[in-house]
Amino acid sequence: MAFDVEGARRVVGRILDDKLEVWRDGAGRADDVLDEATGQLVSPKPDECLVWDGLGAVMPLGRPAITRPLSGAVAVEPPTTDYQAVLPVDAPELRRDDVVRVAGSVRPGGPRDPQLIGRRFRVSDETVGTYSVVRIVRVQVID
Repeated sequence: MAFDVEGARRVVGRILDDKLEVWRDGAGRADDVLDEATGQLVSPKPDECLVWDGLGAVMPLGRPAITRPLSGAVAVEPPTTDYQAVLPVDAPELRRDDVVRVAGSVRPGGPRDPQLIGRRFRVSDETVGTYSVVRIVRVQVID
């Protein structure tokens, strides 16, 4: 007997309200050139191609933790730069170093986090999980 997940897809689909783009550097870093003045690797332009665009969500991985140091004072850990990208299961599998860009939002009343619009994230862990309803990957802020 097959498990019907259509209801779950509809519910989860409501949180997929960010317009996302996934970009991939086809040659990877193999074609980057060292800029000796800055010490940075510079990619030839154009270097990336659009792999997928559609609705998804980029959300913080967690909230800052409150811990008690040995002195007994309460301290807040610095926030993480890790986020998670939630994509529909029909989105292609992402690879490490793919770039996810938040291009906009279709959320009524505006985006969940307006500061994410235009931001780019690098896929740091593509194997967080693929489920019957969504695909989740860990991403880190680039800019």
